[in-house]
Amino acid sequence: MYSILRDELIKTSDVIVVKVGTNVLTHDNGHLNEERIERLASDIAMMFKNNKRVVLVTSGAVGAGMCSLNLSLRPVEIAELQAVAAIGQGKLIEVYERFMSKHGLCTAQVLLTADDFADRKRYLHLRNTILALLKFNALPIINENDTVSVSMLHTTFGDNDHLASLVANLFDTPLLILLTDVDGLYDRDPADPAAKLITVVEQWTQDLMGMVAAKRSKLSKGGMSSKLKAAKIITESGGNVIIANGDDSESLHKIFNAQEIGTLFITQDNHMSARKRWLGFAVRAEGKITLDDGAVKAVKTNGKSLLPIGVIAVAGAFDRGAIVSMIDRNGNEIARGLTNYNKDDLIKIQGKKTNEIRQILGHSVYTEVVHRDNLQVTD
Repeated sequence: MYSILRDELIKTSDVIVVKVGTNVLTHDNGHLNEERIERLASDIAMMFKNNKRVVLVTSGAVGAGMCSLNLSLRPVEIAELQAVAAIGQGKLIEVYERFMSKHGLCTAQVLLTADDFADRKRYLHLRNTILALLKFNALPIINENDTVSVSMLHTTFGDNDHLASLVANLFDTPLLILLTDVDGLYDRDPADPAAKLITVVEQWTQDLMGMVAAKRSKLSKGGMSSKLKAAKIITESGGNVIIANGDDSESLHKIFNAQEIGTLFITQDNHMSARKRWLGFAVRAEGKITLDDGAVKAVKTNGKSLLPIGVIAVAGAFDRGAIVSMIDRNGNEIARGLTNYNKDDLIKIQGKKTNEIRQILGHSVYTEVVHRDNLQVTD
């Protein structure tokens, strides 16, 4: 039913971002599954030969390091975890290079941290570098820089599903393929015999997160929850997502040939500019602004700027021009944007009318706390 649509998505996507997880890349004992990587390289080479631009986001550095050191359990201490990642990253990229070179393709290692996305200039340089690599017909192989990204090793913010969504969002109409160790999204816990695979998601609903079963392994950090969050980011900004089982060595080949495997998430037709995507998803917020119900409706539904009168609380430490998160009374983020006021001044004018700003601060350069042009709804 959806094979024609899948074929169209493959043809119209400007970049295909393939993310492969640790459990797909390794055996049960944590050792790298080189046969799987060899097949993955073959399928990616096939895409290149069909004039598709492909970017690979790969997990596996810690797993590869555990293999080299004959470790059976993932280290807990930060320094040890970073050391294992440093050892494994070299082995991981060597395996990819070996198999991609058989198809006449070069590989390029790109290690990233959240700061590379948070800083606007670095964000643009990253995008231009990846585009240049693709122009050279080289495969960008992207991983999180676990050796220096301390917090990312211990929080879901650092899982590679999120990283893959940020990489995919560098482009206008990406197709993000998340290869995992399950067949896709089920309507309940896959362990339930009555569970059914959802083949396509045309519209995002909050019920989707309720279908997720918590899952962790000793090697990986993500799970279906992180994949759904990645799918939400991409479909809200103009791209499409497929979650499929990477344990099937034919999965990427089947996807490229428009076979109906996994779960397809269709774009919500909310195409964003590159700057809006950066504001909404790539950069970290430095503070939080709580909005009253009227301001939430004005920003989220009516497409209005945020005015001081709608602010009821301010948290964090930020200067004028920083990215702030706008939340409702229950703490749910509804938008992000560039603030026209620093924290101290905003506290003074919160809840006030715009014509009172000059009297309170001695100046009134801006009537808006966050202008609509510098704001992106995220809920």
